[in-house]
Amino acid sequence: MSIQRAYTTCRYGQMHYRTAGADSGKPVLVLLHQNPSSSYEYEALITACAADRRVIAFDTPGYGMSDAPPAPPGIPGYAAAFSDALDALGLTGPVDCYGFHTGTLHTIELALLRPDLIGRIALTGVPMYPSESRAGKLAEALGYPEPDEDGEVIKALLANLWTYVVTNRDPAVPMSKAVWNFSDKAKVLHRFTWAYMGVWDYDYSRLPEVSQPALLLQPEEDIAGVSRAAAALLPNCKIVDLPDLNRDIFDLAPDRIAHALCTFFA
Repeated sequence: MSIQRAYTTCRYGQMHYRTAGADSGKPVLVLLHQNPSSSYEYEALITACAADRRVIAFDTPGYGMSDAPPAPPGIPGYAAAFSDALDALGLTGPVDCYGFHTGTLHTIELALLRPDLIGRIALTGVPMYPSESRAGKLAEALGYPEPDEDGEVIKALLANLWTYVVTNRDPAVPMSKAVWNFSDKAKVLHRFTWAYMGVWDYDYSRLPEVSQPALLLQPEEDIAGVSRAAAALLPNCKIVDLPDLNRDIFDLAPDRIAHALCTFFA
């Protein structure tokens, strides 16, 4: 299945996306990625899901190849941009949406913003940490040092990113793929905190307002507990656990993730 790359428009300028699959009479599936990645992380999942329907995976504004907003817009601002992009593509709904980590909040907020357009949602890894923890993380993001002339800030970020993405990856992920994953995330380290500011400032009291059927597809990662707690706030959410998976799920089990998503969306 060939993945095509293209641009549409939103309030912040051009929005880049990857797409595959044909219109099949089933709702289009929209994928929203984690921070600071891009739609690149979904390439294997796009291919797997595109056998069933048309798939569109956006780059969040300011990440990947999408234009950046003038300042951190918060989760509602990102969701509004995705809404713009869907309208610019001429999609009238219903549209199904899946989000991973940061993308879960983009998905939830988009569902709240556009109940006329978003039919069903699926989530993996909702980062609903305790309020005190989120406040500390927000303060850290707001106060993170800007890149300096000697490069020490960026070099430290690169070292930490290499350790997380490459050194600590699941052993089943080839080194060649891990390097590409690292490269994808490294492109935007000068503004990697922007989406995190929205994550740590998000109002989780809005979750009970979500009216769409929802799925939590949850591996045993470090935020599994808080993610399940968030899912419990959604009025109509089914939970499917993936106890044998932890991280790198789109490299290790894209077909399995795709099957679970398409089964739910069917």
